[in-house]
Amino acid sequence: MTSRVIIGISGASGAAYGIGALRALMPTEVETHLVISKAAARTIVEETELSVDEVRAMADVVHSNADIGASIASGSFRTLGMLVAPCSVKSASEIAWGITSSLLSRAADVTLKERRRLVLMFRETPLHGGHLRTLTQLDAAGAIVMPPVPALYAKPQSVQELVDHSVGRALDLLGIDVGLVRRWKDDGD
Repeated sequence: MTSRVIIGISGASGAAYGIGALRALMPTEVETHLVISKAAARTIVEETELSVDEVRAMADVVHSNADIGASIASGSFRTLGMLVAPCSVKSASEIAWGITSSLLSRAADVTLKERRRLVLMFRETPLHGGHLRTLTQLDAAGAIVMPPVPALYAKPQSVQELVDHSVGRALDLLGIDVGLVRRWKDDGD
């Protein structure tokens, strides 16, 4: 089987995380399946210098968010898992409560039901009780909630280094090492 991963980009701020994951996976043997929400398309244009078509060109396969019959909506379509980067409150809520109104939320739901890794780079702060209940529901369902919190021990010199480190850690959770993470070293102290 070809190693495959699904990358979902939802409408929260932080399109750079999904784009970073696609860039990191391009030189690898991992086949990427991309789904972009309608709100994410706008965020990509607002936050980056890229067009939505340029982002789509980074993936091996692109699926319409409206196509709930796409291959990634089926449990028989084997993958290493799915990364939603960034993950909006709306997408997190749909996934947590099984409201699969789009391909992005359906693919995430299938990932959970098949007991595959689902990593959600949740992008919201501050949090209210509803958000917290959603996050605990996601955890109970088997998702990995990974807000993109910067690792300052890596002494990043740019925003891109912050993004790359978070992307590398998220891909680590899917069992994919793309060399972006500065690993902690034990100096014996």
